[in-house]
Amino acid sequence: MPYRTNRRHFLSAAASGGAGLLILGNSRSARSYQANDKLNLAVIGAGGRGAANLSDVSSENIVALCDADERRAASSFARFPQAKRYFDYRQLLEQLDRQIDAVVVSTPNHVHAPASVTAMRMGKHAYCEKPLTHSIAEARVAARVAAEKKVATQMGTQIHATDNYRRIVELIRAGAIGTVREFHAWLRGGRGAGDRPQDKPPVPEGLHWDVWLGPAPERAYHPCYVPHDWHYWWDFGGGEYGNMGCHFLDLAFWALELRHPTAISADGPPPHPESTPTQQHARYEFPARGARPPVTVTWTQGTKPPPIFQQHQFPNWAWGVFVGSEGMLLASYGQRLLWPQKKFADYQPPEPSIPPSLGHHQEWIAACKTGSPTTCNFDYSGAVTETVLLGNIAYRVGRKLEWDAARMKFPNCPEAEQYLQREYRPGWTL
Repeated sequence: MPYRTNRRHFLSAAASGGAGLLILGNSRSARSYQANDKLNLAVIGAGGRGAANLSDVSSENIVALCDADERRAASSFARFPQAKRYFDYRQLLEQLDRQIDAVVVSTPNHVHAPASVTAMRMGKHAYCEKPLTHSIAEARVAARVAAEKKVATQMGTQIHATDNYRRIVELIRAGAIGTVREFHAWLRGGRGAGDRPQDKPPVPEGLHWDVWLGPAPERAYHPCYVPHDWHYWWDFGGGEYGNMGCHFLDLAFWALELRHPTAISADGPPPHPESTPTQQHARYEFPARGARPPVTVTWTQGTKPPPIFQQHQFPNWAWGVFVGSEGMLLASYGQRLLWPQKKFADYQPPEPSIPPSLGHHQEWIAACKTGSPTTCNFDYSGAVTETVLLGNIAYRVGRKLEWDAARMKFPNCPEAEQYLQREYRPGWTL
């Protein structure tokens, strides 16, 4: 269904089909597996971050590698010479439909959804890098299609598989710091872009620029986009927040059982129409969840610390802090600390109760073969991704937004709904 011709209908369908999904551990592949069988995998986006994902799934049968930038994927191509090579995932999926079981998508953000959803519609399991999608409407469709097709899915928030995250979740749920009503995250520093360049250098050999653009609006090639800094242009990424927000907020979503905020506000430098900010602050209001009280979540990007970091001399490694009625819990990828330290000096943590992970990628591979659950499936991860995207929308609009997640509406600011989805270029569909 092309976006260009049916955007309003698409948004309506996404809203009605995506709210409240629950993906169970019942995925089934097109074929049954014996204990030692290997998945037939296609890796879409084989260079850069994709090369790391490729290494993590290399225990399986790598049937095909795809990258619109053949230069960036050269080392991956050389490592798996038996794999078929493509620069357009549409051709790969069309030609190898019967030969692959699953896909790993590690493209720039703006291609995450079309590549993943197209594969899932064909019955393929899907692993996709964070953030899951470039828009909120895409996130709803990805979660809905995954549920309808009963495929195994996982978003690339690899830190979710660590023991440290598990111990933090257990501390929160054991009431170590009492009732939690706040979570704050701080990404120190930040990068951005600026005005669109006016010069038009030639497209380098090996870069298929039109395919790299994918569904994004037409624009001339420039090295300020490829290979990395596409992150800092709204057409392709979501800035530092889009790049890192899912990793940080994932911990709060897991520990506090969050789903959708009801209000979002954000501020920073005056919004640029094309490029993302170097400094940004977002604040979310989440409603009560059963016996759990409402929660405020904040994200800060930049050199200026958020207020709670200014008020306390937290160690430099801490980027997250849960605030409870009895104390605080500091967090990072690999460390945790109850605060103030003197108060909790004799605290005995609960016995571990969350089982260790097989490994983030191995968890997904097992799910593809057996139907076992994954912890970052597209339903859960879609909600995390939506929250990050909502912060960017509030920043671009410059207003506090009320969010009706079930209807995918901003009741107090309908003009913000233009950012829920965009039209795809001709030839690109979801």
